[in-house]
Amino acid sequence: MPDRSEVCVLVPTLNEAETIATVLESFSEHGFENLLVVDGDSTDGTRDIAREHGARVIRQSGSGKGQAVREALRHVEAPYVLMLDGDDTYRAEDADAMLEPLFEGRAEHVIGDRFADMEAGAMSRLNQTGNRVINRAFRWIHGRDLADILSGYRAFTLESAERLSLTASGFGIETEMAVECVKHGVRTEVVPIRYEARPDDSETNLHPFRDGATIILTLYRMAKTNNPLFYFGSVGTLSSLVGVVLGAYVAYDWFVPPRTSHEVIAIVSVFTIIVGIQLLIFGVLSDMIVTLNREQTRRLEDLAEQLGGDDSGAGAEPVSERPSAVETEADAEPDEVASTGDR
Repeated sequence: MPDRSEVCVLVPTLNEAETIATVLESFSEHGFENLLVVDGDSTDGTRDIAREHGARVIRQSGSGKGQAVREALRHVEAPYVLMLDGDDTYRAEDADAMLEPLFEGRAEHVIGDRFADMEAGAMSRLNQTGNRVINRAFRWIHGRDLADILSGYRAFTLESAERLSLTASGFGIETEMAVECVKHGVRTEVVPIRYEARPDDSETNLHPFRDGATIILTLYRMAKTNNPLFYFGSVGTLSSLVGVVLGAYVAYDWFVPPRTSHEVIAIVSVFTIIVGIQLLIFGVLSDMIVTLNREQTRRLEDLAEQLGGDDSGAGAEPVSERPSAVETEADAEPDEVASTGDR
């Protein structure tokens, strides 16, 4: 069974000087030596503190948590990744529970459920309400209940992460990862964790309304390829309803004295109904195409596994021989910045 030496602890940060030392120390005490911090150009000394506590530090070339995660994954060599925020709200004590499904082969992606054991005051009522709305929307749109898709505590195999098409730049990265896991059939498991309140002297980088709107738009945008019937059908249904309401208004004024004609509104009504019906039909056809594509992809993957089964061990390099990030940074060199060629 794999051990902690094959796990890279990935911590995206932005001005987390008050908490990053505690986070890194707690994971070091639990036997995690491969610590990778990708920093979004902090101005409070976060990078220096992280380096002093044994972490490999990469200065983010762009901005936003999503971009930081995507950039960091290009520097990970360990087969397993444990990702968490640097605000000291997630515990190292939950790391084993997060990694167990990966080590046992039950899952490729694990989400820590913060609502299973949330400390009082760890999340405002506004944020709790927003989280519940987004989780229900995800369940409705994508047909899976993952309990807490916005959780920042994740464990996943590097191989499964490479299968995901991640493009989000900000806090929509967690939503995008959840949708991509459903889309690509990545085996996902939810694990209950303890979610603690941020220390009083630590400030959050989350903006509830702005980031909440970004997350909802990400959720809806990604339905285009994962659930096109909902994506096009919702717009088509709304367009049809608008057309029916306008048509009812025109009919009422025409048949009820004094009779009044609304030719322009009538034309708009017919147009919106036709557009709505076309979008609904397009959604149904797109859904059929997506379903067929998933079935063909699954068959091809099964065939590839059968053909490769006999040669599964040939030429494979033992995972334990891969150099860890900590070994390559033993001398605590200056921050790394991803070159243009790495992108």
